[in-house]
Amino acid sequence: MRVVLLGGTGFIGKHLHAALLARGDEVVLASMRDPATAARRAAGCDVVVNLAGEPIAQRWSPAVKARLAESRVGATTAFLTALAEIEPRPKAFIAASAVGYYGTSESATFDESSPAGTDYLGLLCADWERSSLEAERLGMRVALVRTGVVLGLDGGALAKLLPIFRLGLGGPIGNGREWLSWIHIEDQVAIYLAAIDGAEGVLNATAPEPVTNAAFTAALAAALHRPAFVPVPAFALRALLGEGATVLLEGQRVLPKRTLALGYRFRFPHLGDALQALLSA
Repeated sequence: MRVVLLGGTGFIGKHLHAALLARGDEVVLASMRDPATAARRAAGCDVVVNLAGEPIAQRWSPAVKARLAESRVGATTAFLTALAEIEPRPKAFIAASAVGYYGTSESATFDESSPAGTDYLGLLCADWERSSLEAERLGMRVALVRTGVVLGLDGGALAKLLPIFRLGLGGPIGNGREWLSWIHIEDQVAIYLAAIDGAEGVLNATAPEPVTNAAFTAALAAALHRPAFVPVPAFALRALLGEGATVLLEGQRVLPKRTLALGYRFRFPHLGDALQALLSA
């Protein structure tokens, strides 16, 4: 299979690239900084996987919000517009999304059938997914992978947290009740492979046992044999991230109901096992 990987140099992209090569697929890397050129590189390929997007974890100024939207919605629209002129074009479009689609809540539980949230990130993800679904007009199979917090040693949240926790300076964020819908990088990649191989529609890429921030903190500290008594107060996060701190201070409890129904079986359904596998690697 010949796969076009957009955003393939990021954390998830590097792991997916390696997995595709390991099973014998051909990978074509392309950048969404130039959607028209990326579309031309997709000619004759079987599947497009779009992982591109400006990082969410930053202070959401008006300029940053514009970049977040352009790198997701604008770039996807431009790519698919250019792809409409390409023959032969790929048969499938696998698009990244995020559990931020559902909005934030300390009490609600979300799955793939839940509606979009009405906060900034929920609206952004909904627009992003609508732009991706335009691929259906080109006769392409579409899968939307809504990703949670991906755990790996070489990127994402865990890589940032490990140095702090290893010094014994870790602790819960805010009140500790915020939900964390996490996934091991191996399961994240495997779900993308399932989508590449034929799954379609919405797939939540989150482990079936989400945890609270307090539980995650305790599990990581235990895995490292370190204390975790230094809380991160809400006001400090708001000072650092502004509106973007809402994602960390509220979170969402997301279940992969449809992903499981389609037959996917998680390699790491339990947080303790996932952390142990990563930290003993």
